Amino acid sequence: MSNTATIKQFLIEEFLPDLTEAQLADDQDLLSSGAIDSLGLLKLIAWVEDRFGLAVDDTDLDPDNFRSAAAIDAFIAGSRQGVTS
Repeated sequence: MSNTATIKQFLIEEFLPDLTEAQLADDQDLLSSGAIDSLGLLKLIAWVEDRFGLAVDDTDLDPDNFRSAAAIDAFIAGSRQGVTS
């Protein structure tokens, strides 16, 4: 089950208020575009932990896991299956 819509809604509310869900591509690079900085990344990780009941381990702190809505969704799915990068 994809969580992309929920993830995009959070990203828009917190970091990209000028965009709509349709304007935010699933694979838009949030880090290189500057939409999310290092503090924003920490906020995003805390939200993922809280919203999806996951514990993000130090080994999971690869920026590629949080680079886009699609990457975050894949990370969540992998974490639920016990597979992380």
